[in-house]
Order: sequence, then structure tokens, then C-alpha cells
Amino acid sequence: MRRREFITLIGGTAALSLSRQPLQAQQQPATPVIGWLGATSPKTGAAVVGTFLLGLSEVGYIEGRDFTIEYRWTEGGMSALPDLAADLVRQKVTVIFAAGGEPVAMAAKAATSTIPIVVSAVDDPVRLGLVASLNRPGGNITGMSIFNSETNTKRLNLLHELVPQVNTMGLLVWPVPDIENQSADVSNAARSLGIVLHIVDVQKEGGVEAAFDVIASQKIGAVMVHSTTYAMTARKELASLAALHAIPAIYPAREFVLAGGLIGYGVNFQDIYRQAGTYVGHILKGEKPAELPVQRPTKFDFALNLKTATALGMTVPPQMLALADEVIE
Repeated sequence: MRRREFITLIGGTAALSLSRQPLQAQQQPATPVIGWLGATSPKTGAAVVGTFLLGLSEVGYIEGRDFTIEYRWTEGGMSALPDLAADLVRQKVTVIFAAGGEPVAMAAKAATSTIPIVVSAVDDPVRLGLVASLNRPGGNITGMSIFNSETNTKRLNLLHELVPQVNTMGLLVWPVPDIENQSADVSNAARSLGIVLHIVDVQKEGGVEAAFDVIASQKIGAVMVHSTTYAMTARKELASLAALHAIPAIYPAREFVLAGGLIGYGVNFQDIYRQAGTYVGHILKGEKPAELPVQRPTKFDFALNLKTATALGMTVPPQMLALADEVIE
């Protein structure tokens, strides 16, 4: 081989090697992007965002270093959910976190069958058609269930224990997926206690205030509030109207009691969002949602507001006080 040909060959090989390096660098995996599909607002959701990030950190993922988040908030307007979910799909996010119960989960499901989805605070994901089974979800969805039907029965029993003389109660609901089945479960539980239960659809009545007017006009003696994002967003108004109408009410979380509500029993939502964060982290590590079992709640909060009870002229039974995780005086 001539010297000039040898130099040309070496130079060409080096040039080829150098030309490949930028291409290889470009092919390195991009920073994962989590799509947050939220049913409330940045202000309302700030606390659960924090615990979600805590869950991610528990499996080694730190925001800004290991991933970024694309937030999409409905600001309470659930009609925007399909467009917001579709936008996250267009952004080609790595995983979608459906933060806010059944409406958000169903919107995410409708938007994609390929991007992994982690849902939070849904009732029965099998009955909703989100997963094939709790242990083997089988598709692109997994997450956290709160099994409202079971906790609703517990709430009804607690309310009955608190006001045993009341035999006519109301259930405040919103038009969320599967609400008919969940309402039927509560009605069956009420019937077994000898309670006549009135289902009051807040949106059909024209809002929370109008719903309480209906409750007052029908002389309903106590109220149970169904667990939805709608209710959580309106918790201060719900507690205020229950006090205004002097109606004992039980709510689905301690946050309602902190807002002035009488009694609350339900899952610890901070823990739900922390667990969801760990699941998103597992998916970022390469695990498949089809193989990640749907998690059931492990922590429940039972809170009482004695100040509200006193204002209603009620005496809380000592055994109930002893069972409460939190008593506000």
C-alpha cells in the first residue's frame, strides 16, 4: 500500500469515528417526562404533589435530575380532561399519572393504550374496566384503589353510631363513573340498618347549596358525602352548609374535618399519592404496569371535630372518641 493511500485510509477511519460520536450521544435516552393529569389546581394540589415526589425519591428518582413533569390541571373543570389527556399523549410523555379519581383515570385510559398510566384514588378498577384484575392488571394501567364501596359502608355505620335516632339519611353524590353501583352498595348497607337513604346528586340539583336546600326540605336527618375530587374541592363549602342547616355529616377524609366538618373517615390521601409516586418510579425503571398489582389502601384516617359537635348540640360517644386518630377541640 502506498504511503498516501495509507494516510488517506487512517484519516478516513478517524473521521468516521468522530462522525459517529455525536450520533451516539444523540441516541442516549432523553430525560423521562411524567405527565401529571390533575383534577384540581396547582394551589389545591400542592400538598399531594409533594408526597408524590417523596414517593419517587424513595425509589431513587429526583425531579430535575432524573425526570421532569408536565402538569395539566383542570382547575375544577372536568370537561377539559379529554383535551388535557390528549395533549400529554401528543407530548409523548414517558408515563401518565392520573391524579384525581375515576374521571381522570377514564380520560387517561381513553387517550392512550400504549403509554403507561398510574391511577390514584379510584374505587374498583376492575369494575371500571381499567384493569383485568388487581393482581395482574394486564394492560398499560395500574395504580392505587380506595374501594369506596367498602369504606362507604364503614362511614354509614359510624354515622349511625353517632346519631342512632336518625332513620332518614342522605348521600351526596356527583356524576362520576360507576356512581350507580357505588350508590346501590350504600343503599343496601343502609337498608340492613333500617335507614331510609336518599341519593342527592349535587350537580343535578344545581350545586352544593341547592343540594343542601333539598336535604333540608326533605327533612333528612344526617348526610354522608361521597368521596370524589368534586367533594374535596368543595370541602369548606360542604362543612359550612352542614353547620348552617345543623345537619350531622360524615365525610370521606380528615381534610373535611380540618375544614370544619363533624366527622371524617377514609383513606390517607397523602399515603395514596406517596405510593403512586413509588409506582411511577418503578415504571421509569422499566417495570411494566401490566405486572404491577393494583395497591389497596393501607392507612385510614378517623377524625372528629368536637367543636362542631358542640355547635350541633351533640355528644360524641366515648368509644368513638377512643377510636379516633385525630380529635379537634
